[in-house]
Amino acid sequence: MARQPVTQMAYKSSDEMIFGTAKKPVTTKRGIVIGGGYVHPEVVPHPRPGSEKTLKTLLREYERANGDALERMTIVGHPTLVIENEHVFQMTNNPKWGGEIAAQTAKQMDDYLEKYGLKAAYRSTIADLRKPDMHHMRESDYTMKVIESFKECAKYADIISIESMGGKEVFDYAIIRNDIEGILFGIGVLGARDMEWMWNQIVEIAKANNCIPGGDTNCSEANTAMFMAGGMTSKDVPHVIAALSRAIAASRTLVAYECGATGPTKDCAYEDPIIKAMTGVPISTEGKTSACAHSDLCGNLIMAVCDLWSNEAVEYHDMFGATTTSVFAEILGYDVAMLNTAIELGYQQQMKEILVNSDRYRDSHSLILAPDNAWQIGNAIVSNRAKGYYASARAAALKAGEIILGDPMMKLTSHEKEALQNAMKVLEGLPEDEGTFVDRCINKYTKAVKGFNPAAYGF
Repeated sequence: MARQPVTQMAYKSSDEMIFGTAKKPVTTKRGIVIGGGYVHPEVVPHPRPGSEKTLKTLLREYERANGDALERMTIVGHPTLVIENEHVFQMTNNPKWGGEIAAQTAKQMDDYLEKYGLKAAYRSTIADLRKPDMHHMRESDYTMKVIESFKECAKYADIISIESMGGKEVFDYAIIRNDIEGILFGIGVLGARDMEWMWNQIVEIAKANNCIPGGDTNCSEANTAMFMAGGMTSKDVPHVIAALSRAIAASRTLVAYECGATGPTKDCAYEDPIIKAMTGVPISTEGKTSACAHSDLCGNLIMAVCDLWSNEAVEYHDMFGATTTSVFAEILGYDVAMLNTAIELGYQQQMKEILVNSDRYRDSHSLILAPDNAWQIGNAIVSNRAKGYYASARAAALKAGEIILGDPMMKLTSHEKEALQNAMKVLEGLPEDEGTFVDRCINKYTKAVKGFNPAAYGF
């Protein structure tokens, strides 16, 4: 389908947003209603290094990892589970491999539904193998394998997703230089254009296979900025630059839903509260239970409006309590039981308030993802969407900076404050016209960034 720009908010205010309920719920093949009134756990097992050597060994690894999670849920009495398998290289490079693993997992889920009444769903997240500095983003052999992998996995999966890489070559150059103009161009313009090209195809594949087109994430860029910002004393990338990158990422990630993706969104898209505010689709988020994969400083707050609650990823191996997938599925199940009990007792607003305020001022990143601020950033995006990708991404960054600087409770170090003020000056001084901005950036980054090919983005 042709992209339909979102130009008005799905929610009138952030007060309407709550965990477990979305304006546009979706239903999986075995009857899980995501966004229909309850939150569901989503566990993400990863195979151990070496298990990917052959299809046989990888099938066995996932049979155990996914099966352990399903078994644990029946033992402790959690009624639903979503399992996401993020493809390792071999699963997408050999599209039949990903398809066979999806088929195997679907059969396991059918068996658990029949024997124990456990409702489970499978998300297959295709690996974006494209390398902007090595291949033409739209014409490489890797691109064809990505598309073929979607076709194979959509036959069996409930949900298909991707973590697309468009614009990363420019972003990587820009982030280590704290170059907000390059970050805006890489994420907000190049990434958005690449997503439109990719997601029109993904949605059609999903429709043809009665599969849910889930969503995308700016993991390769905004999450990179968040991780590079690191601890509270990091000087490599200021936390405020990571926060501005996240706001820009919301404008980019929105493209998937404008092209027909329905959610549930990808868990590692920390911009998802902004996405939910704009679109009303159900979202998957990760926070405290993703500490097995990384730190994020949004541990409780990011749960406040989720519809799926995820652990990000955990490598499959033994722990004292059982295997990792068993343990994290159980932990996620208890978190979700707490949220759902709050809903049933009528305490969901109080629970939302507790979650938000426990982390609201932990970092500038968590501040902009609090539901009220997420709604404001979303409103800045949709109010400028008709003007194009550049205008809406720039508006998102400016609004995020305004929120951080304007909240007296958000204590910034002198280093952080100076970095934000400098970035805001650059953003405010950029041209209003998208064509002028794009021409300027193409001229600048074609010379500076090895492998950047404007033609790969339709220029």
